[in-house]
Amino acid sequence: MTVRVALVGLPGVGKSTIGAALARALDATFVDVDDLVTSTEGASPASLLRTVGEEAFRAAEARALAFALETPGDVVVATGGGAVESAGSRALLSGFGTVVHLVAPAVTVLGRLDGGDRPLVAQPSVERIEALEARRAAWYGEVSDVTVDATGEVELVVELLCDELAAR
Repeated sequence: MTVRVALVGLPGVGKSTIGAALARALDATFVDVDDLVTSTEGASPASLLRTVGEEAFRAAEARALAFALETPGDVVVATGGGAVESAGSRALLSGFGTVVHLVAPAVTVLGRLDGGDRPLVAQPSVERIEALEARRAAWYGEVSDVTVDATGEVELVVELLCDELAAR
């Protein structure tokens, strides 16, 4: 059985960390869309957002997402937190394997964002994170097959994800 998983969720929820650990557990390839954007565009997502603006960044992110989703064989893809804001990216995700929406309380996400460069959550606060989640909630729901609480230790979240995938 081929394993094809994409992780969506807010910045700081743990898509990259959990995705890498899940890929190891499943003996799958791990692809981080933010890393792909950096390598193909020559600048980090944060830098691109500041220099070319959100619209041009989302286009670059959608290209990287399309490339990531074409990875052959078993793959775990960590999307950018805002990938769901693009209708094209949502369409790509809707036709892809199992899409998991990782969630965590805003206070947890806030703690994970500490020290990170996240222009769309500049001056992060619980209220700003909750507002971002509310704005994107319908989109996350549109593309996701399952929602998983990413609050716990990475190993426990991965175990929960593996159980969820085995049940499908």
